[in-house]
Amino acid sequence: MLSDSAHIFVQGGNGGDGCTSFRREAHVPKGGPDGGDGGRGAHVELICDDSYRDLQSFSRRVHYKAPRGRHGEGALKKGHDGEDLIVKVPPGTQVTGLDGTVHDLLVPGQSVVVAQGGSGGRGNARFASATRQAPRFAEKGLPGDEGWIDLKLKLLADVGLIGLPNAGKSSLLTRATRARPKVANYPFTTLEPVLGTIDGERRQLIVADIPGLIEGASEGKGLGHEFLAHVERCRMLVHVLDMKPLDGSDPVENYATIEKEVAAYDERLATLPRVLVLSKADIVTPEEVQDAVAYWRETLDGPDVPVLEEWEEPVEPEIPILVTSSATGQGIDELRALLLRKVPSRPAVATTAGVDLGDAPLAEHKVYRPRVARDWSVEPDGEGGYRVVGDGIERLMARHDLDNEESLEYVEQRLRKMGVIEELQSQGFEPGDDVEIAGLVFEFDPEA
Repeated sequence: MLSDSAHIFVQGGNGGDGCTSFRREAHVPKGGPDGGDGGRGAHVELICDDSYRDLQSFSRRVHYKAPRGRHGEGALKKGHDGEDLIVKVPPGTQVTGLDGTVHDLLVPGQSVVVAQGGSGGRGNARFASATRQAPRFAEKGLPGDEGWIDLKLKLLADVGLIGLPNAGKSSLLTRATRARPKVANYPFTTLEPVLGTIDGERRQLIVADIPGLIEGASEGKGLGHEFLAHVERCRMLVHVLDMKPLDGSDPVENYATIEKEVAAYDERLATLPRVLVLSKADIVTPEEVQDAVAYWRETLDGPDVPVLEEWEEPVEPEIPILVTSSATGQGIDELRALLLRKVPSRPAVATTAGVDLGDAPLAEHKVYRPRVARDWSVEPDGEGGYRVVGDGIERLMARHDLDNEESLEYVEQRLRKMGVIEELQSQGFEPGDDVEIAGLVFEFDPEA
């Protein structure tokens, strides 16, 4: 069974801790701090690999955790960065990241980092200064990103066969390509998209047999959304219409039903080039075939078809109409030739993975220096104390061992430099008031 969706948990590696160390050598009584920095935690990276066809492997493994960075060591030895965890996905995979950003992996080699590894902590050598010559503290590494992400496979087919169940799509694909989908005389024989290829002298096309759609498919009835998602990346749609349905339904209403559902799912699909295939010509009379072709030609192209002089080139209809029979092979060669000639070329995808960007102009190189923005705030806690919240504040607290007096003193200096103490005083803070920071309660003495 084709697996076209997955829900997986990804976790970037934790950063390595910085080292607290002092140089110890003979005849060097005061060598000074030499603790090295911790290494960066590994990222979780998804990469497009055309050796994969679906997302079946994610049903066997759901959790992906990248390794952590190594801790720093003495003699200024930096810890090794974690080795990034590479997860391979098939072309056509759409990834919804931790922050809700959607990424499309279409070309082999394209990649996206879905969970960043945590940064490593600085060793005590990085905190040495003229007034702090022997720091006895170092930073801890930060944890990596973690959470659940969604993967959705949308087939990279050039042509999609659409139509009601039992309209003859699978039989048509069998005759036009080397694919061998299940064919039977009952609705919903095909329960998953099937791919086949049409080979020409200069190009190859991938044709997808999209399982039969029903009324309400765009609203999720049946398996509508699952099937329609695979039509999104097609560049041409072949509407297969049964000229004489076994259930006695009206072909005109059947055609309108499918076109309505496709347009309701995605307006862009309604603008794709079309081919109308009138199938099962072997079970109707030649007169009925001629009447059907005449009706659909007038309906699709309109009554105002221009009359051409003998010397003028014939105008190719906007929506070609072909009559086929999978039983006799009628119209199959004409359909192959038409698709090879009419399907638009797929534009190159801009990527940094070695794909040619063509003549696209390169953006002017600019350097942006980040502006330090205040990412924290002070708010009353409702009990006479105050609460300091913000990502930067939480990172500062997570990096330091607050049981270490020197580390705690450094944190307080950083809070003063960031303006936290000043903001507390402006809101009426008094010595002895409780201040909650990152879940911990402190007592500050601004005058100390």
